[in-house]
Amino acid sequence: MMEYNFKYKNEEEVFVVREEKGVTFLQFQGLNQCEIIEHGFSTRIGGVSEGIFSSMNLSYTRGDKEDAVTENFKRFAAAMGVECENYVFSDQTHTTNIRVVTEKDRGKGFTKDRDYTDIDGLVTNVKGLVLSTFYADCVPLYFVDSKRKAIGLAHSGWKGTVGEIGRKIIETMEKEYGSKAEDILVAIAPSICRKCYEVSEDVASEFMKIFPKEEWVKIMDDKGNGKYQLDLWESNKKILLRSGILKEHLFVTNLCTCCNSELLFSHRASQGKRGNLGAFLMLK
Repeated sequence: MMEYNFKYKNEEEVFVVREEKGVTFLQFQGLNQCEIIEHGFSTRIGGVSEGIFSSMNLSYTRGDKEDAVTENFKRFAAAMGVECENYVFSDQTHTTNIRVVTEKDRGKGFTKDRDYTDIDGLVTNVKGLVLSTFYADCVPLYFVDSKRKAIGLAHSGWKGTVGEIGRKIIETMEKEYGSKAEDILVAIAPSICRKCYEVSEDVASEFMKIFPKEEWVKIMDDKGNGKYQLDLWESNKKILLRSGILKEHLFVTNLCTCCNSELLFSHRASQGKRGNLGAFLMLK
C-alpha cells in the first residue's frame, strides 16, 4: 500500500486508510466496530478522471466526462465490496429534507433516474442499499443504529448545519424505525476546518441564533472585520449531543478537505474547479 501524507489536525487515530483494487478510501475506526454495516469515504485516488477532476471524481454535474464518472463509481463499489446497482443517490441543494429510502429506490441516481429532488439526507433499514451523498468541503454525517438496524447519511453545509439536519436525521430514524438517540453511532467525516472556513457576518449571525451566546466563541472566531472563522465540526457536534447522541458514540473528523486538497476535493482550495468526494453507507 502506498503512503499518503494526510495532514491531520491532531494525532488521534480516527481513520483507517484502505486501498482496495487500486482505490484509496477512508473508514472510521469507530464505525468499523459495527458489524452490520459497510461504509467508506472516498479520496481523489484510484479513478480515471483527468485534469481538475483527477482522478476519483464522483459527480456527473461538474463537467467531467460521463463515462469516466460512471467508471469511477464502478471502481469505488468494487473497492468497497458492494454492487454499484445498489447505489441510492441524494439530490443535494443545501436543504434539510430527508428521504426515507425503500427497496423501490434501489439504483436511483446511478442505474435509473431519481424521481425526487432537493434531498440532503437519506435514511433506510433495507439491507444492501448503498446510501450515497457527495462533498467538496461540506460536512458528511453518518448515522448507525445497530439495535434497530437502521442507518442514515446527511450532507451538512452551513445551511444544513444551521438547519440542524443532524437532529432531523435522528428524529426521522426515531419515527420510522423506533431508534433511540442514545443507541445511534454518529461520525462527522472529512470536511473544511475552522481555520480554512471564513464566512461573512450574515452567515455567522444565523449560527448566533441557534447557539447561546456563551457558546459563540466555541464555534467561531470573530476576526473583527465582519468576517468569522466558523467551526462546522464543533457546531454539528454540539447539535448532535443536544439531540441525545452520547459523547462516546460520536466520532469527529480530524481531517480537513481544504488542508488536504491534493488528496481530497475542496471547493475553497480549488476556487470551484474540482470534482466531488462521496460518502457511502450500507446495511449488510
